[in-house]
Amino acid sequence: MLAPLIFNTFVKPFFRLIRFDNLLFLIILIGVMEKWVVAPIMNHFLLPEPLLWWHLLLLIVAVVGIAAGGYVINDYFDVKIDRINHPDELVVTREVTKEQAMHLFYGLTAVGIASGVALSIVLKSTSLFTVFVLIPGLLWFYSASYKRQFLLGNLIVSVLAALVPITVGLAGNAAVKLTYGEDSVAAMLFANVYIYLLFFAAFAFLCTWIREVIKDIEDQEGDRELECHTWAVKFGTRSAQVFATILIIISMGALSWVEFCLLPPFSWSSLASRFYLFLMVGFISELALLWSAQLPQDFKHAQQLMKLIMFIGTLFAFCIGSLL
Repeated sequence: MLAPLIFNTFVKPFFRLIRFDNLLFLIILIGVMEKWVVAPIMNHFLLPEPLLWWHLLLLIVAVVGIAAGGYVINDYFDVKIDRINHPDELVVTREVTKEQAMHLFYGLTAVGIASGVALSIVLKSTSLFTVFVLIPGLLWFYSASYKRQFLLGNLIVSVLAALVPITVGLAGNAAVKLTYGEDSVAAMLFANVYIYLLFFAAFAFLCTWIREVIKDIEDQEGDRELECHTWAVKFGTRSAQVFATILIIISMGALSWVEFCLLPPFSWSSLASRFYLFLMVGFISELALLWSAQLPQDFKHAQQLMKLIMFIGTLFAFCIGSLL
């Protein structure tokens, strides 16, 4: 009897506040980028995987800690909006006090920064150090102000999503330079890793931007009340749907260019081609869901589908080894 009470009273609200499912995706994304992108490419050049297991652990703790803190501070500043848009999902002030939320933000962010700085020192990387020191501040200002500004909020979240694969590359590059030297052949070969990681970063950027626009459509009632200048509030639902559609078409076009211009010829037996088809079906389904949506709950389903599309796109990394 005690265990369910503790879970429902403390653990469940905590998991909801830090967006546990999103953090789990971040962990998978980092692991996939390292194990299915970085490692196979380096092995192709007869070089070992650059990051040791504890390097990867520090990287995961840093990203997850800072991201979790970002989710907490976002809910801290969004209490009034969430009372209108998501009253049943409100955690801060209902299950967690604002003071507790602030302490949790400081604690999670401190753990994330400490892990990121430690990794930066170990790998002697000023780039990593800059990322892990500046991003928490950006998340604070995003939650407090930037998210209410036209386009800026969406772009910041999208850039932060794209930074996750890039951060894996920064860590790997630093490890290679530390091991072999900055002017070594290994360091020059690592540039090939960045090419692949940039594709995943661009995909994450577009998918996140699409999802943020759809989320703004869902939340426009509360956003309008609190004077948030989102696309949906500024131009209306129909215009936001058109804008999201344009971003989806751009994503489909980019994927088609990669499939037919950069990868081996299309084949029904090719795993890469099957992933491409899955993603195309996903985006077409997203368009159908987006334009048939009428209620906020409908747009929430469209958001969830975008998460699934992004997850499938991340798993495409499994094909990298066979494409080398």
